[in-house]
Amino acid sequence: MTEPALSLVVPVYNERESLAALHAEIAAVARAHDLAAEVIFVDDGSTDGSWAVVRELAAADPRVRGLRFRRNFGKAAALAAGFQLARGTRIVTLDADLQDDPAEVPNFLKQLDAGDDLVSGWKKVRHDPWHKVFPSRVFNALVSGLTGVKLHDHNCGMKAYAAAVVRELHLYGEMHRFITVLAAAKGFRVGELVIHHRARQFGRSKYGWKRFLRGFLDLLTVRYLTMYGRRPMHLFGGCALLVAAVAGLAALVGAIWSPDWSPLTQVAIVLGVLGALVLYLFGLQAEALAAQRTDEPYSIAERVG
Repeated sequence: MTEPALSLVVPVYNERESLAALHAEIAAVARAHDLAAEVIFVDDGSTDGSWAVVRELAAADPRVRGLRFRRNFGKAAALAAGFQLARGTRIVTLDADLQDDPAEVPNFLKQLDAGDDLVSGWKKVRHDPWHKVFPSRVFNALVSGLTGVKLHDHNCGMKAYAAAVVRELHLYGEMHRFITVLAAAKGFRVGELVIHHRARQFGRSKYGWKRFLRGFLDLLTVRYLTMYGRRPMHLFGGCALLVAAVAGLAALVGAIWSPDWSPLTQVAIVLGVLGALVLYLFGLQAEALAAQRTDEPYSIAERVG
């Protein structure tokens, strides 16, 4: 089999009913546009028989490849594993629930050809319940505001990448929500594309308020990583200097107000010195840990294709 020009990476978690239909749609698009493509299904610990369907698809179509995780590791891990396996010069990700339309793939490829390194889908018209849409819009506004990467839909599962982008992404936890931010921080050109969004046909959504709250905490982490991930001492050392300066100013004011060094002045000096020292030591520890993790955030139980 020749090396594919396009890799489609599909994370799967309990989407058995959708997989055969999704594969048929992808195959139809590939035929219509003469795309040399491979399809990589990454089963993220499904318990509904999704892996059996992936194996059947791989047996019938040599373009299909699959990975099965030993347990549920999360979407970021599934994407990371799919990216490692992808052989195409361009990679498209889409969800397995049929809400992403494979017919959009040629439009994504055109925008990559026009100069973008990463194209994120924008579900301008969404067929989701309000309790999923509203938190998503709030979340996207927060991401755009805090990171400076102005997109309408950072968390859309349908995205297209130049291969160079996925080679430089390190995904873990739930960092898949911030792929656009991580790529922009590397200097890649990020754009977006309005796409057709379809109502869910099978199963149920995995999104909820708990994910929103976790996403907000992850957003703070991404803000830190993109600004100080490789230079944490700039943050912790700067805070240490600020604390030391405030403590010094408090000590000076206390000495002027009470030349005999009142207990309050002494406490301010001690707390300031200790606070600055603790922040400085945090900075040293963060410097030592930065970029040391090299293990993969998943474990593969089986491969097909």
